[in-house]
Amino acid sequence: MEINRFENVKGVVTADEVVEGRFGLLVANSVTNDFGSLADLPGFRVPATAEEAKRAKYVITFEVTSQKPPFYVPVPHYDWALRNGGFDQATNTPFSATVHTVYPGYKNSMTIPSGVPALAFGEGTYTIPSGQYIYDANLRNPGSPVIVANTAEDTTDAVKPKYQATMDERVIGTVRYFDTSTYDLTIDVF
Repeated sequence: MEINRFENVKGVVTADEVVEGRFGLLVANSVTNDFGSLADLPGFRVPATAEEAKRAKYVITFEVTSQKPPFYVPVPHYDWALRNGGFDQATNTPFSATVHTVYPGYKNSMTIPSGVPALAFGEGTYTIPSGQYIYDANLRNPGSPVIVANTAEDTTDAVKPKYQATMDERVIGTVRYFDTSTYDLTIDVF
């Protein structure tokens, strides 16, 4: 996803695993960390119904970090015995994690794990890569209304933007540009 322009951004905690560049809504957050440091952030969740999809006007991306690579997703957790020497444990590292040598936010369509801080962008202009929206030939036309797919109607394609034939309360934005060479879709979210 490319962020072309934005008006507001909120720190959130993901309530579900979600692919970067997808849309969702703000909900209550129950995740805390380091003596409650995440408790004041809203949660970000995939819309389950068409009613929730009306409020899914936030596009998500990874949080900004100054951490040096490699990046472990999820961050490994060592048992107490391993932190205290681990002489009674196996010699190999006892965790499984994806190791990124480049920050995951620099790549398109990476999955943000559940329960981690992220950034939710509201009103603005965003370029969604091919495969991250539900294709319809009408999306090639500037000004076409766009809504967010939900779990009840679109199952596995939930949180992807899609074409809406009429302007109604579910519309979260309009098409600004469709790149016919890459199939990237630029959307103005309002």
